[in-house]
Amino acid sequence: MKTFLIAVLVALFSAGGAFAATQQEKMKSCNVEAKAQALKGDARRAFMSQCLAVTPEEREERLALREKTRTCASEAKAKSLRGDERKQFIAQCAAA
Repeated sequence: MKTFLIAVLVALFSAGGAFAATQQEKMKSCNVEAKAQALKGDARRAFMSQCLAVTPEEREERLALREKTRTCASEAKAKSLRGDERKQFIAQCAAA
C-alpha cells in the first residue's frame, strides 16, 4: 500500500508541474488585471479569490488525471513492476 501511494504521488507531482505553471500564470494575469483596475484592500482580495478559483474544467482535468494514475498503478501491479521501474512506468503512463 505504501508503494502504491508513493507511485501515485510521483505521478501526480510529475503532472503537478504543469498545474503549478498554469497556476503561476493564472496568478500573474490576475495580479495584472487587479492592478489595472486599481483594486485595493478587501476589493482586491475578493477579486483575486474569484479570479484564482478552480474552474469546473480544471476540476474535471484533475479528477481525470487521478483516475488515470490509479489505472496506471493497477497496470504496474499486474506487470509486477517494482521500485524505480514502477515509478517510471506510472509517470509515463499518466502523462500519456
